[in-house]
Amino acid sequence: MDNWSRTATRWAQLTLAEDDPAHFDADFWLRLMRDSKSNATCISAGGYVAYYPTQLEYHYRSKYLSGTDPFGTLVEGARGLDMAVMARVDPHAIHADAAEAHPEWLARDRDGNPIEHWAYPGVWLTCAFTPYHRQFITEVIREIVREYDVDAVFANRWEGYYGISYSEGARKSFRDEAGLELPLEEHGDGWPEYVAWRRRRLGELVGIWDQAVRDLRPHARFVPNLGALAARDLARDLVGPVAPLFIVDKQGRHGIEAPWAAGRNGKRNRGVFPDRPVQLITSVGPEHKYRWKDSVAPAAETKTWIVDGFAQGALPWFTKFNASIADERWVPPVVEAFNLHATVEPVLRDLRITAEVAVLDASRTGQLRAGDNDHEDGFYQALVEARIPFEFVSDQVMTLERLRAFKVVVLANAEQLSDEQCAILRSYVDGGGSLVAAYQSSLYDEAGAARSDFGLGDVLEVQLSDKSRPVQNNYIALTDPHPVNAGFDGTTRIIGGTHIIGVSSAAEAPFRFIPDFPDLPMEEVYQREAPDKPAVVCTENAKGGRTVYFAFNVGAIFWEALQPDHGRLIANAVSWALGKTPGVTVEGAGLVDVAVYRGDAGAAVALVNLTNPMAMRGPIRETLPLPPQTVSIAVPTDRVKVRLVVAGVDVEPAVSGGRVEVVIPTAGLLEVVHVNWSQA
Repeated sequence: MDNWSRTATRWAQLTLAEDDPAHFDADFWLRLMRDSKSNATCISAGGYVAYYPTQLEYHYRSKYLSGTDPFGTLVEGARGLDMAVMARVDPHAIHADAAEAHPEWLARDRDGNPIEHWAYPGVWLTCAFTPYHRQFITEVIREIVREYDVDAVFANRWEGYYGISYSEGARKSFRDEAGLELPLEEHGDGWPEYVAWRRRRLGELVGIWDQAVRDLRPHARFVPNLGALAARDLARDLVGPVAPLFIVDKQGRHGIEAPWAAGRNGKRNRGVFPDRPVQLITSVGPEHKYRWKDSVAPAAETKTWIVDGFAQGALPWFTKFNASIADERWVPPVVEAFNLHATVEPVLRDLRITAEVAVLDASRTGQLRAGDNDHEDGFYQALVEARIPFEFVSDQVMTLERLRAFKVVVLANAEQLSDEQCAILRSYVDGGGSLVAAYQSSLYDEAGAARSDFGLGDVLEVQLSDKSRPVQNNYIALTDPHPVNAGFDGTTRIIGGTHIIGVSSAAEAPFRFIPDFPDLPMEEVYQREAPDKPAVVCTENAKGGRTVYFAFNVGAIFWEALQPDHGRLIANAVSWALGKTPGVTVEGAGLVDVAVYRGDAGAAVALVNLTNPMAMRGPIRETLPLPPQTVSIAVPTDRVKVRLVVAGVDVEPAVSGGRVEVVIPTAGLLEVVHVNWSQA
């Protein structure tokens, strides 16, 4: 299967427990793979525990293995279903015998003590910068690929210890490359150098393992699990040439997290490698700090996570921990979601996701695991609520050519931008592109050093007068009439920020800050002074581009407080910056995540229905059916055919003025409007 990385689009993963060889039911799993229309599987093979008769010393065999070969049994069965097969290894820990024989393999604390596993005493954490990863696991991979008919090897927790490991191997490697000792703490002295070194060493490791696989099976590949990492956090020049796809281990949501976070994984990785498939792992159980790994999430939650992921380009992948089935309630939702993907795949696979708006995915020097932040979350939520389709562009691959694919670029709070990156954004606006920037965007260089003024101050037409400061009871007043302050009828002011920046500007300011006044005693809660400093600044470029700047943490405070005025303000800013009728509009009630696909002969609009009482804090109990939705799409001809793919019906559209309009009478979790003009 030489093209397996492109044709493997629905993945079934079985993560075995050590006792599974004694009692697991292979027929159950193969039947599930068939019923879910899975065309690829990932099966536990080795690393911490071997589920095949390994011949390598210190490669720990399951004590329940006896004379069986559960890995081989499942590989053979999957091949019988014409599935791609991936072998899973996990090198993050070793047993006591290996630790005693090879103490140099272990992760160590600052005092040089080996680090015991946090969850299972008696086993020990490994260090990715020792011979254990580079030599021993390489031999494990070679043995698996040599003995079994697999297309790939997948490594879980392959980075070893997540903190700073002070093993001799790590110390020497860092000293040789950077000329420094390892940092004593995260973000301490030498931290940026450490992050750069770690990225390169991990990128090299991916290359070593990939070569080991390809030496034995030229079509096969090594694929790292991007759990704590993202594609943007590996050295692109090392990983790019070898990684045929990316696997994101964000298995579900927890706490205050919206279900659109599933689709964000597709966007984020596409923002770095737009031409590579990305798979999103979904756990059949809840994701929670209490780690109920052998449990079952509600059906609606599981289906929504899978469907929002694949609608935004992150292909479906489910994982079950432990082959024993005490609770089968997870099976129907997985089968239903996978079959939904099989229904829409023939339409979507020949199209590509497009958008007129891009959010800059800004990484920061010094962050090992660049997590999502409140500024981005708030902008993301506002754009989803407004049904504005958008993509991500990583700052690592930001070029003028890349940006010109979009009409608007959003900097939710891109604090750290190099002079070169600022120059690219400046050229983008000079060429007619529009920019929406918030809060401290461009106030720091790429190393985190503060600038005396905005790096993009000339583009945004603002000058820094006062650094960010925290405030309470802050308000911004509607001042100059402008499309950005439209829709706020009945008020002269709205809530401002909790952190504000003082700026001066000669440009239009549709909102200005009301000077501080007390929030207690209640008798003192009244405005003393007239609005003064700009809170929102808008400009129109002579070459057609527009800019909007927010002098406060609008994204972060929207995410924290979810005050609708902030969401409207973000949506107004992006809509005005676009400067035209969007290529696709979706109107109707409900919370809908929209993805737009286009090709030479047609377009498709995917609507994921996130309307439910538990949208912002799972788990979802049920998805409420959508009321009628009106979808309008710009088309090159009035000779079009339209089909609702999930409903399975052709519809008669209204075509006028270069646009086709379709009314979806109702929808469950997903509907895809497919417009075909191939016969025009």
